[in-house]
This record gives sequence, C-alpha cells and structure tokens, in this order.
Amino acid sequence: MGGSSSWIAIGDSFTEGLSDEAPDGSYIGWADRLAGVLAARDPEFRYANLALRGKHMAGIVDEQVPVVLQEKPDLVTMCGGGNDIVTPGTDVDEIAGLIERAVIDIVGAGSQLVMFTGPDPKPQPVLRRVRGKVAIYNGHLRAIADQHGAILVDLWAMDVLRDRRAWSEDRLHFSTEGHRRIALRTAEVLGLPRTADWREPWPPAIPVPWLRGRQADLMWTKTHLLPWVHRQIRGTSMGDGLQPKRPVLQPFTDPMIAENPTAVA
Repeated sequence: MGGSSSWIAIGDSFTEGLSDEAPDGSYIGWADRLAGVLAARDPEFRYANLALRGKHMAGIVDEQVPVVLQEKPDLVTMCGGGNDIVTPGTDVDEIAGLIERAVIDIVGAGSQLVMFTGPDPKPQPVLRRVRGKVAIYNGHLRAIADQHGAILVDLWAMDVLRDRRAWSEDRLHFSTEGHRRIALRTAEVLGLPRTADWREPWPPAIPVPWLRGRQADLMWTKTHLLPWVHRQIRGTSMGDGLQPKRPVLQPFTDPMIAENPTAVA
C-alpha cells in the first residue's frame, strides 16, 4: 500500500459520503477521510471520487469503471450493488456477475482493487428484509475477491455497525461516526497508521421511551421511507442530475478534513 500515489473511488452513496455532512452541507464520508491520511503521507498523492448516490451496479460499470481503465490509478476502491439488492425482483447472481467483470477489467489494468462487503442490515427496519440477499451477495464478493486478488473490507463483520448510532437519521446511510469507523477499518486493512480503533465500544445508549420511539418511526416513514418507495416505483434516483464531487484525479486538500477532530489521522 505504501506505493499508492493515486486513488480513484467508485460506487454509490456509501462512497460519496452520505450522510457524513460537512458544515457547508457537502458530504465527507469514509473515502475522503481516508484520502486525508494518504495525502498526509505522500505529497504526490492524487485522488478522485466518482461515486454518486443512487447508482446501480450497471451505472457504475458503464460510467465509472471506464474512467478507472483510462487513468490506471495505483489504487481503486469499489463498492456497489446495494441499490440493486434493495430493489424488489433483482437477481443477486446477475449483480455479482457485473461486479466480477468489473473486477477482472480493473485488476487487469494493473490497479490494486479494494472491495467492501455489505454491512449487516439487521438493525434497520426496512433493510433487514433483504438481509438474506445481502448475505448471498457477500458470499459472491468473497469468492470474487479471492479468485482475482482483490482486497476485501468486511463490513458485515464490524459489530460496531450494528449499533443504530452508526446509521444516520434516514436509516439508510451511515452517520458521521459510522463513516469514521469504516475509514479506520479500511486504513487497518491497508496497513496505514491510525490514531484510534474502530472496535472502540459505543458509550451506553440512552433509553428511548416507547411512545417517543413510535413517533420517531412515524416521522421516519413520512420523511424517508415513503419518498424512497416512490423513487423505486418511478425508477428515479437521488443522484439524477448530479455530478461526482471529485471527478478527476488531483491533489487532495480539504481543510474540513484537517480541522475535523473525528477525521482519521
């Protein structure tokens, strides 16, 4: 990992950074946090983040992988398929086939590839319904990574992500603390220095009265669940009309990362 002077991150909202929000309303995320670590080690380091919320695996393969093959960075991270899995009627085997073709192309171009399993969705009221599909998908990912020499970051095995505080208010994306711990875990897998341990136990949770919990569930249904269902029915995405936040390889400088006390260092 010490020789990685360029990194392109591809994928969906997980890698874009939702819902790790910066003061200016933009999103940071585990990838930008990790980029701060790499930039601090190497003044020549360059970084691009092509990930975009709502992307399905076909879109990642068609739009983002070609950029990787053209640029041939030292390091590529790829996480996708989550939006496919939660869509009713999708075939996990077909999604895995798309990923394997992308893996073969990326590794064949000479880049070191890092992939991510899906986290355990058990804590989430909607996502837990596809827990079995996620487990099957993860089995595919482990086999693909093993066969083609990719590095795998096992999010499913991160027990700390089963705490609801690792997830944002929308219960679909990770919180700032969730992203921070994922960045720490990825840094560990890559052999990078860390100043904290992603395994650190959460502080005791404050009990929520039953009535307040049900009110929160109703508000979540209205604010997040129903709009998500409507997007699925219409075939639209949160990312429609948006562009990647870091579309080209360039030096990584971000004062928000440097000043953020929860950033990986």
